[in-house]
Amino acid sequence: MKLLLLKSIILGSLSLSALGSDKPNIIYINVDDLGWADVGYQGSTFYETPHIDKLATQGMVFANAYAAAANCAPSRACAITGQATPRHGVYTVLNSDRGASHTRKIIPTKNTLVIKQDNLTLGHAMKQAGYVTGSFGKWHVSNDPLKNGFDVNVGGSTAGGPYVGGYHSPFKYPNLVQNNPGEYLTDRLTTEAIQFVTDNKDKAFFLYLPYFTVHTPIQGKKDKIAYFKKKDPSDGQKNASYAAMISSLDDNIGRLMKTLDELKLADNTIVIFTSDNGGVYNISHQTPLRAGKGSYYEGGIREPFIVRWPAKFKPSKNDTPVTHLDLFPTFLDVTQTKMPDKTLDGNSLIHIFNGKTDEILENRALYWHFPIYLQGGNKDCQDPLFRTRPGSAIRYGDWKLIQYFENNDLELYNLKNDLSEKSNLAAKNPEKVKQLLAMLDTWRTEKNAPVPTEINPDFGKKPAKKNKKQKRQKAQKT
Repeated sequence: MKLLLLKSIILGSLSLSALGSDKPNIIYINVDDLGWADVGYQGSTFYETPHIDKLATQGMVFANAYAAAANCAPSRACAITGQATPRHGVYTVLNSDRGASHTRKIIPTKNTLVIKQDNLTLGHAMKQAGYVTGSFGKWHVSNDPLKNGFDVNVGGSTAGGPYVGGYHSPFKYPNLVQNNPGEYLTDRLTTEAIQFVTDNKDKAFFLYLPYFTVHTPIQGKKDKIAYFKKKDPSDGQKNASYAAMISSLDDNIGRLMKTLDELKLADNTIVIFTSDNGGVYNISHQTPLRAGKGSYYEGGIREPFIVRWPAKFKPSKNDTPVTHLDLFPTFLDVTQTKMPDKTLDGNSLIHIFNGKTDEILENRALYWHFPIYLQGGNKDCQDPLFRTRPGSAIRYGDWKLIQYFENNDLELYNLKNDLSEKSNLAAKNPEKVKQLLAMLDTWRTEKNAPVPTEINPDFGKKPAKKNKKQKRQKAQKT
């Protein structure tokens, strides 16, 4: 019944005269685990990203851009549906009670593994707007993007990483067979994406390009690894194999941009370049940001974010705090498409594209909710055991508050003065804490966000020994 209802929904498309005679093509590049500091235009001297840096000089660079969650599945579910985590229930990868049971004080909220098939996605929206839609790479939020609004799927499934084939062929991904022995996955996905663009150059197309790179396993090309081994490390960035993966990513961004130029599509093609969450801490530090993937400190959620649309705006830098949740309403605006019965939690960036001030964007708060545990902490996290303990976070203006549910621990930071989140100002600013907590409570009530309180009976007890299978499963969870 829900599928019939989904098929019967008609999305109205209005005139595009305000934007020009032709619909803009849209390319949404979503890199996996690429950190905020992992690109040259953000200051990295160890990694080399000339094509991405060039893109930054051609587009609008958002200096305060965020993922809607700190690890892959929830972040992608938010961007694809345009909805915050409490609406779709995808809070993490696999189970929500990750980490040793005796170290978890409360019972976390159960996790939802995939988005519901009747939850309208970006694919549905763009397809109903008259676009040919294609997804090339890591999908991760359901079994098949073809059942979630896309016309073409290359490589996408529930797989959260390149575990079934790695980065060198032979591949074991949907609709992706080996062309050449040892073929590199990032190269091949770009080749497929370029073919999609070429085949649809006379149509309006929506290309979702969620690369598997730079997710583990860390596998670069041998010649690139050898090159980066000769470079001096900088600010916790020293992994030559990881640098090689970033370099291959950059090469392929260059290939795709060259194709747009050759086909004379660049001017009226919107290109979005970003990442799904922060970089993995033990692979690449995000200095000056704190922590990394899985953490709700800035290193886990602040992202590189470039939007290029030559026909609409000139290169610039924008300091407005934005989130991947804003992409869905933005795409609806630039295609002037209406979606009845679809609740969105972001706000359109169209006024910023038009060079105007947007009071809603400038005065709103950004929220994160993670009623789950995520093991694998480090010295930059709240404690060394967990990247995330159950809690919520809010950014409002320059202020950011994190509330942890176990003991109601509160952390308050002024990001303008303390981007590294070193000084917890909660005790010194009780009125600001009170204000932000009230906003958090209101938001959670509106979103029906679960707040776990039940005590875990295993908490504090001596842990049982893990068998080999459990150890192997733990090693695979990132």
